[in-house]
Amino acid sequence: MPIKVLVVDDSALIRQILSEIVVQAPELTLVGAAPDAYVAKRMVQEFRPDVITLDIEMPKVDGLRFLEVMMKAMPTPVVMISTLTERGADATLRALELGAVDFIAKPKLGVAQGMTEYAAVIVEKIKAAAHSKLGHPTETRCTKHASMRYTGTEKLIGIGASTGGTEAIKDVIMHFPRNAPATIISQHMPPGFTTTYARRLDSLCEITVREAQGGERLLPGFAYLAPGNKHLKVERSGADYRLTLDDGPKVSGHKPSVDVMFNSLAEHAGANAVGVLLTGMGRDGAKGMKNMHTKGSVTFCQDEKTCVVYGMPKTAVEMKAASFIKPLDEISDAILDTLEAIGAGSRL
Repeated sequence: MPIKVLVVDDSALIRQILSEIVVQAPELTLVGAAPDAYVAKRMVQEFRPDVITLDIEMPKVDGLRFLEVMMKAMPTPVVMISTLTERGADATLRALELGAVDFIAKPKLGVAQGMTEYAAVIVEKIKAAAHSKLGHPTETRCTKHASMRYTGTEKLIGIGASTGGTEAIKDVIMHFPRNAPATIISQHMPPGFTTTYARRLDSLCEITVREAQGGERLLPGFAYLAPGNKHLKVERSGADYRLTLDDGPKVSGHKPSVDVMFNSLAEHAGANAVGVLLTGMGRDGAKGMKNMHTKGSVTFCQDEKTCVVYGMPKTAVEMKAASFIKPLDEISDAILDTLEAIGAGSRL
C-alpha cells in the first residue's frame, strides 16, 4: 500500500512543489494539500494520512500549535518544513520535542529549485517517517552518576545520530555529570541549526555544550557538536586530543558524517573511546563503529524498541559492531559505568 501523505503549507508554491514530489514517487500517494491548520484538521480526520508534511510558520494557527494539538488527539508521523534561519531552527527543535519525526529545511534563496533538487531526500524522509515509532518522549529520571570517579583527558565519548536523534542525544548527555569525559557529537543537521541545537543542549545539561570550531583541546565536562556541513574529527596532539573540521565531500551520504567521526576515534583513541550510535535513517556510522570495535573501543547501539527509526543502529548490529545494545534510558549510565571500569583498569 502506498504511503498516504498530506501536505500542509500556507505557501501555494511550496504546496505545489511538495505535492508534485509526492505524486511522482511510486511509494507515496497524495491525499490532500491544505493551506492552513483548519483545513488540515478536516483532512486529517477524513483521510487519515500516514505522514504529514507541516509548515511551521502559518497564519491563523501556526504549525507548532497544530502539531501539539494533533499529537494529543490523533498522533501521526510529521515531517516539519522549516526555514534556514535562527528562528526557524528554534521552532524546528521545539517541533521535534513535541513529537515531529524529522524536518526539511527550505533554502533561503531559490526555494523552488532547491526543493526540487532535494526531492529524493524529501521522499526518503517521508518514507522513514511512515515507518517511525511515535510516543518516546524524554522522561525525567535520575542518574546514579552525580560525579565520575575516574576522570582524565585520555577518555572520549563519540555519539552519532540522525532521524529522532536531537531528542535522543539530549536524553543521553543531560545525565552526564560535570566531570564526564569529553564528548563529540555528529547529528545530521544543516548549518545554523547546529548552532541553535548546541545552545539548547547547553541550557539543559550539566556539561558545557558547544558547536565545534576546530582546533579545540578536548576537555572533560565539555561536549562538542559537529557544525552543519562539516565533518568532525579528533586528532592526537601530544598528551591531548584536538578537534579538526573537514570540509571534504559527503561520506555515507552525509556531512557531518558519523562514520568520519568514529573512524577518527578508532585511529587516535582506540580503547580509550566509547562509541554510541542512536536512532537514525540509513547506514551512516555503522562502518565507523565497526572500526572502533575492532580497535578496542566499547560500543553501544540504541535498541529497536526505543529508536524512532531503527536504521543506523540496525546496520551496526548486523555488522557485529556493537558491544552492547541498550534502550535509550539506560545508555548514559552504561557509558559512564564503562568509562569508570576502564579508568579502574578493568573492562565490562
